Amino acid sequence: MTRELRFYADSANVEEISALLADGLVHGVTTNPTILERGRRSVRDIPELYARWEAEGAREIFFQAWGDSAKTMIGNAERLAALGSRVVVKVPATRDGFTTAAALVSAGATVLVTAVYAQAQALAAATVGVRYIAPYLGRLNDAGREGVAEISAMQSLVQGSGTDVLAASLRTPDDIVSLAEVGVPFFTAAPAVILAALYSEVSDRSAEDFEAAVARGLQD
Repeated sequence: MTRELRFYADSANVEEISALLADGLVHGVTTNPTILERGRRSVRDIPELYARWEAEGAREIFFQAWGDSAKTMIGNAERLAALGSRVVVKVPATRDGFTTAAALVSAGATVLVTAVYAQAQALAAATVGVRYIAPYLGRLNDAGREGVAEISAMQSLVQGSGTDVLAASLRTPDDIVSLAEVGVPFFTAAPAVILAALYSEVSDRSAEDFEAAVARGLQD
């Protein structure tokens, strides 16, 4: 049986994202308030960003709901979902976040529960019926935990439920490979990490050899 694998750009740098989308290298774009701030954007820019990335071909565009209560978060999440059919609403793996996720799923929205650090949270997200969960590999490792093993266990727990892992906090191409080897299907990373996954010095040398052979043949 085949399985779908996807890369997402984890960024709010519109120029870098535009290049990746134009070249067909990512399925979509993931953001959160921290990423927006890093890209000198804010939640006020979300409608503009959605319109731009939709026009550029992103098939899924992730924005995170915010609020200091479940009621406030649900209201903000509903406004995000109303932007268009390609929105995936992210909510944090908190009590209010799970309440918001349940409300959104009941309303037919596509939802991701983010900052998942415990296997029980992964299981809870699947029982609510969200499409994705986002554990953070780098931060798990930073905390002295076995990130790949823990995320692998999360994927096993939700397998077949309609919920899948979309792994985040991926710092190198090797992080992506390690998670793919244990069955994780979806990956979001900074544009630089995605571009690094395309590169091998040996491949570049081989391509140069191919071009040189073509040039020699044209000289005959």
